[in-house]
Amino acid sequence: MTDVLGMILAGGLSRRMGGGDKCLRLLGGRPLLSHVIERARPQVAELILNANGDPERFSPFGLEVVSDVIDGFAGPLAGVLTGMEWVATHRPDCRWLATFPGDTPFLPADLIGRLLDAVEREGAQMACAASAGRSHPVVGLWPVALRDDLRKAMVEEDMRKILDWTARYRTVEVEFAAVPLDPFFNVNRPEDFDVAERTVLAVADGVSRE
Repeated sequence: MTDVLGMILAGGLSRRMGGGDKCLRLLGGRPLLSHVIERARPQVAELILNANGDPERFSPFGLEVVSDVIDGFAGPLAGVLTGMEWVATHRPDCRWLATFPGDTPFLPADLIGRLLDAVEREGAQMACAASAGRSHPVVGLWPVALRDDLRKAMVEEDMRKILDWTARYRTVEVEFAAVPLDPFFNVNRPEDFDVAERTVLAVADGVSRE
């Protein structure tokens, strides 16, 4: 997708995991972040990482690391704004920002293609993914042209919830099958790592038998 810049969101505090960089924990012998990169990178023109603190800890992944432009760990909406403003400055050839959570190791390979198709088909301004009847607003496609509107909403209105912002625009939800595996399963808690580990092993076993 030549006009889509992708950004992995890893700027949270990971409270339910006891803090630290959840995306650096190992899953199937590799950092969780590696799985997300593997799924996201082929779908976008360029991939960057939204994370706060010392960027050197992510140097092995070879991604540009961009910290939040809004102080105070303002949530994923701050990551969206950060990505929009980075794209406008560094990749003005990209009209869209796609965001991927840093804790979703099973993202679908056709994610961005389907979001773009839905925006065009429905005449929408932005799109997000859904599965099993649940919306996943952090998995979204955002028009960079709305960056000033988003900054105004966050700074002047103290807006923090993605759904509060998307409600102002024509937003289309794209449903993805959740069977046999929900592609937006996110690793939030220690027990989720156990589930993800079993899934990774099952997938690897299936590949080895082919």
